[in-house]
Amino acid sequence: MSSFCLDTSAYSNLRRGNEEVAALLDRAELVGVPTVALGELRTGFLLGHRPRRNEAELDAFLDNPVVQVLPVDSETSRQYAEIVAELRKAGTPIPTNDIWIAAVAARNGTTVLTCDDHFECIGRVGSVVVGA
Repeated sequence: MSSFCLDTSAYSNLRRGNEEVAALLDRAELVGVPTVALGELRTGFLLGHRPRRNEAELDAFLDNPVVQVLPVDSETSRQYAEIVAELRKAGTPIPTNDIWIAAVAARNGTTVLTCDDHFECIGRVGSVVVGA
């Protein structure tokens, strides 16, 4: 069994019917959803054509007993700062929200499930990159 920290791209691809993401989540003992990812998703919903439907689908997903919302706390902020410093020293910047998602994963000991390969630049967290 595995524990994942769900990136926004993985959730979006799950909703689009990505079978690889669905299979991984079906076998997971924990699916953590960072509050940062929730903010990204809800922004997309409000800018899209089906905000109520998308929000209802997200609520149903969050009601699954293996799904847990993962907040940003003080330790997460420490992980974030260290990841930013490491990435800058290595010259490998990635989007800020993805650094927060990685920090949440590091804080909670989970693997990032994503469609974005730039998570592989972050040595302190594992990532599973699935095709979009």
